[in-house]
Amino acid sequence: MKSDLIALEQKIEQFLAFCQGLRAENQALRTRVAGLEDERQHLLDKIDTARTRLEALLIRLPEEQAEK
Repeated sequence: MKSDLIALEQKIEQFLAFCQGLRAENQALRTRVAGLEDERQHLLDKIDTARTRLEALLIRLPEEQAEK
């Protein structure tokens, strides 16, 4: 009986350690996802800025060719 309780206690300790490991991994993944989402937004902003600048250049291009 006592050995059964000891074995059960060891399994519970292993399970708790496993859960703590999963929590730590989950937190690391959440942090990584947040960083990737920030990077994605930054890149989308850069694309939008580039698109705006390109559109402005395309508008000016025919005007410059017509003047020549």
